Amino acid sequence: MKQYSRSKTNRVSDIRFLDGPQSRIRELMMSIQAFRELIGGFRKLHFVGPCVTVFGSARFPETHPYYEFARSVGEHLALAGFTVVTGGGPGIMEAANRGAKDVGGHSVGCNIVLPLEEDPNPYLDTFVEFDFFFIRKLMLAKYSYAFVAMPGGLGTLDELFEICTLAQTGKMPEFPIVLAGSAFWKPMLDFLRDTMVKEGTIGMTDIDRFYVSDSPEEIARYVSEIASKEFGLQKGIRKPRWWMFERMPWS
Repeated sequence: MKQYSRSKTNRVSDIRFLDGPQSRIRELMMSIQAFRELIGGFRKLHFVGPCVTVFGSARFPETHPYYEFARSVGEHLALAGFTVVTGGGPGIMEAANRGAKDVGGHSVGCNIVLPLEEDPNPYLDTFVEFDFFFIRKLMLAKYSYAFVAMPGGLGTLDELFEICTLAQTGKMPEFPIVLAGSAFWKPMLDFLRDTMVKEGTIGMTDIDRFYVSDSPEEIARYVSEIASKEFGLQKGIRKPRWWMFERMPWS
């Protein structure tokens, strides 16, 4: 598979983007770059659905039980008719993409260059690379009927709570939000319930959005039922294979 990487110049540019006011010309050029990246993501991903996004750590090796768990989740989501979307890197992301490919499903990666995520994993039908983190997170959210958070670190928590905030504020429909791995997520749920709910910073409805499961089969079944009953998804119904020179990557 073709390997992708960004130059040091682009990485410096990313830092400058968040380093306070720049010259008007520099900020205009960064805005144009971000807009081009946004449109490129829309064009590349327009026909890949229906999707489920899987979040999770890049740090788990192939031998870790969570890797095998994520691989099984990707497999069952693909068998249920969903395209599996991840950040495109190693670890949990690779495992979910791999599981989808194991059963002939479709697999998509939205990658960004980080110390542990230099190259896309080899189990992708289509791959998009982003320079801007906020655009990558938008693409991970935009095309999915559900979100599955596997065990992960700060990036996983960032992605998970952004989806929760979008749902809480009505900026996104109440798509299923699954926490896969009850033992891993229990301390976080205890903190939300015993501290944040108690202090009144969130409500129990915010915790009730989470569906916790240790079963890949159950996760896929739950996502399928909600997608069909609440959002009208019909199995086997896909968008046209092309439009305005955009094509499904596996057509």
